[in-house]
Amino acid sequence: MAVNVETLDKLERKITLNLPLSAIQGEVQNRLKRLARTVKMDGFRPGKVPLNVVSQRYGYSVQYEVLNDKVGEAFSQAANEAQLRVAGQPRITEKQDAPEGEVCFDAVFEVYPEVKIGDLSDAEVEKLSAEVTESAIDRTVDILRKQRRSFAQRALDAAAKDGDRVTVDFEGKIDGEPFEGGKAEDFQFLVGEGQMLKEFEDAVRGMKPGESKTFPLAFPEEYHGKDVAGKTADFLVTVKKIEAAHLPEVNDALAKSLGIADGTVEGLRADIKKNLEREVKFRLLARNKQAAMDALLSKSELDLPNASVQAEIDRLREAARADLKQRGMKDADKADIPSEVFRDQAERRVRLGLVVAELVKTHQLHAKPEQLKAHIDELAASYEKPEDVVRWYFGDRQRLAEVEAVVIETNVADYVLGQAKVKEKAVSFEELMGQQG
Repeated sequence: MAVNVETLDKLERKITLNLPLSAIQGEVQNRLKRLARTVKMDGFRPGKVPLNVVSQRYGYSVQYEVLNDKVGEAFSQAANEAQLRVAGQPRITEKQDAPEGEVCFDAVFEVYPEVKIGDLSDAEVEKLSAEVTESAIDRTVDILRKQRRSFAQRALDAAAKDGDRVTVDFEGKIDGEPFEGGKAEDFQFLVGEGQMLKEFEDAVRGMKPGESKTFPLAFPEEYHGKDVAGKTADFLVTVKKIEAAHLPEVNDALAKSLGIADGTVEGLRADIKKNLEREVKFRLLARNKQAAMDALLSKSELDLPNASVQAEIDRLREAARADLKQRGMKDADKADIPSEVFRDQAERRVRLGLVVAELVKTHQLHAKPEQLKAHIDELAASYEKPEDVVRWYFGDRQRLAEVEAVVIETNVADYVLGQAKVKEKAVSFEELMGQQG
């Protein structure tokens, strides 16, 4: 029998489901009989409870279950017969004017849209490239040296300068009143490294052990401490000790301390270059993939199913709550986060998911087994025991699905870049890594 599908809106549809009462009542009786064989009730031996007693106690809930199951089956069958790709769950409402011997329901739902992808040959995409320079390796060596620096006390008449570690006592007051977190003793920080607000560093720079100073400090409006954000405090600071930093020499001893296999500076620099090149490759891949996806979206036309957008908003909201909980926020799982905060991101994700799926289906861009293996091998290469990481990925279907999604995105991005007008742009290592300024 043909299914009558009514179009309510762009993607919204309605079908009417007619169910014979006899089939529902028959299934209810079958389930009550099965229940009577196992149910325990006071005053009766197990399996000896009369059917009418079981029906009195459980009839309503069993009828509700059967109705739910039968409506679900009828909807799935009708949607399949009409060859509909249903997005989200249908809204089911019972109709009051059902023919005798039947119950009728209206199922209102959304379908996935038709996706139209235009000509990609006139889409413009900027593709970045970058190289690991010797100066980038030098900066990484300096970071590693700083992580292993030692400190020695300077002369008593030495003034604090950038790079020194200072030990201070301080107390801040706002309108003459102390505030939480505004006082500390034997507090250490490194001058000139942004560990303290600029006014604090500026005040301490040039001071000598035993000296005290009072200075005003204006807390930024966006300061993490809400009680003092945007306010000005008067601080009294006393310098107790100044220590000069000593950086280890760049030699074979440093290389050995960093676990370099051959224990040489050349080996250290080669290891750093290899790690930086891996990071550059992944950053370029992510950046160029996003540019390709932006171009693909600009050439695509489709309506968005509200059910899919709402489901994505709910996922994003739950992820945000989980993040707040991890940061220690009390009752984070009940945090009232408005849907609109996530709407743009959710709509983009749904739109991109539908467009990517269409392109994958049309041009056979599925992830091949050898691509999955190559990607996982690359992810595992930076670990001490790569084979364990490879087993970890292949041992879990969910983790493998996540890798498969990344590989499919890469296939789609490569396809788009192969079709579009690509403008190559070389950027510096620092620009790519977000270190400029």
